[in-house]
Amino acid sequence: MTDEKNDQHPEAANDSAPIDGGADIPGAGGSDLEAARAEAAQLKDQLLRALAETENVRRRAQREREDAGKYAIANFARDVLQVSDNLHRALEAIPASALAEDEALKNLHEGVSATERQLGAALERQQVKRIWPMGEKFDANFHQAMFEVPTADQLPGTVVQVMQAGYVIHDRLLRPALVGVAKAPSGEVPPQGKVDTVA
Repeated sequence: MTDEKNDQHPEAANDSAPIDGGADIPGAGGSDLEAARAEAAQLKDQLLRALAETENVRRRAQREREDAGKYAIANFARDVLQVSDNLHRALEAIPASALAEDEALKNLHEGVSATERQLGAALERQQVKRIWPMGEKFDANFHQAMFEVPTADQLPGTVVQVMQAGYVIHDRLLRPALVGVAKAPSGEVPPQGKVDTVA
């Protein structure tokens, strides 16, 4: 009878027995786990760096594509500016008195003036804008000083003569304006100090 009781109620398992932590399983050691974690961290870092580099390349390509669209005509525009300069010089070379006396010369002057205006309008449609800084403060970013003019009539650093117009395309300088800049007459101290006329 007692044997039946024992068979019906087997003894409870010993809870205090040590649990096998898998020390006998290959590859389950602590150092292998740490190595795997280090490798995973390294791979994650490499992946993040690769993603960042890919994003940088994408942004750079997009910026270059936008610049190519905006500034593609820059070289052509520089060549056309010489034509515009020559038209302007031709108009300035005709004396006003000759225009009043000669009807044919007056018609020619009007035709050249119309051509110059059309060329200027075509350049502006392409975002090529003229810089004519007469009376403005000298700006080395857009002007190139060719000489200084001693004068008390203008503040030092003011553009008093424009020899050649400058041009920008969008926000980028295409050609600086060639200018003469006022300076204080000899013996006078400029009220605002020396102006840097070196670009």
